[in-house]
Amino acid sequence: MIDVVIFEGNEAHSAVEEVLICARRAALQDNLAKLLSLPEVGRVFLSTNQPEIAALAGSEVHIEMNEAAPADFHFGRELLRLVQKHQMQAVLCLGGAALPLVQREELADACRRVLEKQGRYVTNNVQSADMVAFNPAEVLSRHELPATDNALVLLLRYDARFEQNLMPTTLGTQFDIDTPSDLLVLADSPFGGPHLRKALDEMQLDTTAVRRLKDVLKSNYPDVAMIGRIGAPAIARINHNFKVRLRIFSEERGMKALGRLDRNEVVSLLGFWLEEIGPDRFFSYLEQTVDAALIDTRVLFAHMKEPLSDADRFYSDLGDYEKVHNPFVREFTRAATQSKIPVLLGGHSLVTGCIWAFVEEIGCLI
Repeated sequence: MIDVVIFEGNEAHSAVEEVLICARRAALQDNLAKLLSLPEVGRVFLSTNQPEIAALAGSEVHIEMNEAAPADFHFGRELLRLVQKHQMQAVLCLGGAALPLVQREELADACRRVLEKQGRYVTNNVQSADMVAFNPAEVLSRHELPATDNALVLLLRYDARFEQNLMPTTLGTQFDIDTPSDLLVLADSPFGGPHLRKALDEMQLDTTAVRRLKDVLKSNYPDVAMIGRIGAPAIARINHNFKVRLRIFSEERGMKALGRLDRNEVVSLLGFWLEEIGPDRFFSYLEQTVDAALIDTRVLFAHMKEPLSDADRFYSDLGDYEKVHNPFVREFTRAATQSKIPVLLGGHSLVTGCIWAFVEEIGCLI
């Protein structure tokens, strides 16, 4: 049997962060129900810095309180500690809100594949991993411990030389809750388990921009811009299901997994251009070029090399520019929100999992 380790540790400093935490807790409850129902799963451990989550998890889940501040948390050290403390043989690890739409059978298949063979790992993404299962777990003790789950995949593939098994690319394996823009897309969709749907309904989010974007996708051969860490699967998914003309500008794929963000090495050609012309002219040109845009803003924000709070990023995702403190992000968000075309701002998941959500919901209608 395989042991499951779930990491869920957050610290809210603003109202918008509280909203995201609320959604993450709801998604966690839905996923716990799936995992606990699998015969392939032995024990389920929840590592958290939030005592109140224990009541939500239920008696079947082993709670491991983590006293480290979020800034001091080290993924690899904590995972190895749990592996050794509980003598785990095979382990599946994921974040508390990771893969909120994954199907029970998809989880079961990943567990079975890992249990079949030592020296193998299963993940949903080569670089931006939200879930990783591997066997044997003690491999962690033989290598430099990864700071993130993304780095764990690279360790297993290149350092440990484990056999890589990728989960099929589906809505369940691609969609993640990282930012409020993911919540906007979910709120205007039929997807999600009972706890998550209830939480989204209570939030009463403004999904006007999402609905406008979907109207564009339903039309005949509109021009749609995708900007940020755009991968080939998302491009192929849109081209195969929608009658669109894509304008792609892809930069800095793997910036987190490769440590470029932490080392302050992110650079963006569009970022340089924005510095030259400013957000108003940028969106003026964009309006003359496309009918809608999805922008992974994290590349542009990282290029600016200014300290940026989670609250500023998240309020930007929601279009609440008046609540953003950083001058550039505030002006960029204002210009995007006031644009004549629908513009969605978000993180990497906006141009990955959200694409799968759009296709699953409306792709069959065109």
